[in-house]
Amino acid sequence: QIMTVDTSKLRQMDQSHHLHPFTDLQDYSEHGGRIMSKAEHIYIYDSEGHRMLDGMSGLWCCNLGYSQTTIIDAIHAQLQELPYYNNFFQCSNQPAVELARALVEVTPPQFNHVFFTNSGSEANDTNLRLAHRYYQLQGKPEKKLIISRKNAYHGSTIAAASLGGMGPMHDQTNGLDYVHHINQPHWFEVGRENESRDEFGIRVARELEAKIDELGEANVAAFIAEPIQGAGGVIIPPDTYWPEIKRICDEHDILLIMDEVICGFGRTGNWFGCETYDLEPDLMTFAKAITNGYIPLGGVMVSDKITDVLLSGGGEFAHGLTYSGHPVACAAGLATLQVLHDSNLIQTSGTEIAPHFQARLRELEDHRIVGEVRGRGMFAAIELVRDKTSREHLGPESEGAVFCRNSANAAGLMVRQTGNAMIMAPPLVSSIEEIDSLVDMLGEALDTTADHYGI
Repeated sequence: QIMTVDTSKLRQMDQSHHLHPFTDLQDYSEHGGRIMSKAEHIYIYDSEGHRMLDGMSGLWCCNLGYSQTTIIDAIHAQLQELPYYNNFFQCSNQPAVELARALVEVTPPQFNHVFFTNSGSEANDTNLRLAHRYYQLQGKPEKKLIISRKNAYHGSTIAAASLGGMGPMHDQTNGLDYVHHINQPHWFEVGRENESRDEFGIRVARELEAKIDELGEANVAAFIAEPIQGAGGVIIPPDTYWPEIKRICDEHDILLIMDEVICGFGRTGNWFGCETYDLEPDLMTFAKAITNGYIPLGGVMVSDKITDVLLSGGGEFAHGLTYSGHPVACAAGLATLQVLHDSNLIQTSGTEIAPHFQARLRELEDHRIVGEVRGRGMFAAIELVRDKTSREHLGPESEGAVFCRNSANAAGLMVRQTGNAMIMAPPLVSSIEEIDSLVDMLGEALDTTADHYGI
């Protein structure tokens, strides 16, 4: 039985006192939103008792759903033992030590060290500090510039937002002047007429090489990217893209930073997206699914190439956070990794659930307002169009995708809209039947949207 509360009172307090992230604050203050009150397995419930299938795993983070009692128990037990102590000043704690070792065991072999943060944003800030310190110790302090991609998302701090390439975020702050951007590998959006996906993949990858030449290799420290751009719209790079990026990074003295905040811990069918694309990053950002979203934790896996310099260079690495390596968060991380090991979920979801998910979504390709279905592993996007040939959008300002999202939400499916695309990332613990339910509800939302626009 779902316990209901006085939703109207909650909404009034929420609108009066709570400033929400990535929200039109004026609109929210006038109209309010949904109050979530309970969750179980892959379902969320609002304060009025309405149930929704969570097709977004929270915010790309609850890969194991909402009913993992061993993680909850680990958090409770650690609170009884050592609820907090810092990792500054030559101190540590047992969960942080054990999680560092556990992460080394599941990440690619070049990683033997970790720096803990509270979020992906802070981890990407840390990447900048690590990259700059690495080159400083090598006598190359001029290597400060970072290359990222347009429409990328790497977090919301000033540094992380600068690394990202989303227009609305840059419109509200000038960002850091040492971050530069190249095009994203989004064939549907920026591919040229009569250009194949493979041709496009090579062309857009070579923009990195051109940008390095333009800025001067002696000035460029790193290239940062997600294996698959998540918040940007689940952008699946052409098969030719990452091999060419790998060649460019190998041939130039720049670091490859892989942001695995969304792709990590099973989302692409492997432990990490860099393994899916056969990449060997120098720095790797993680967060979100490391604790199944139950408590904040992030960090950076640091390769031997970098730690060999840091550990032999001498002097203080002048960077840290009050909650770096928080014992409760690290206990949650350990419990989450244990569930992944014990369940063998990454393999089973990658070989059984994900192929079914992608196959069912492909059935929507012929829908009259679907321009493209793209996906890999356990996340995907559906691009909405008014005309399949011209790729004309349904309406201005992503209006059509917003309508479709609202229709899906009303039908009991939590999915998101990014640009003109519907995006989804269901929990890895979803069953075949639950995937079918997700796709069926999404198909109904597409029908409702098409009818609304008279298509």
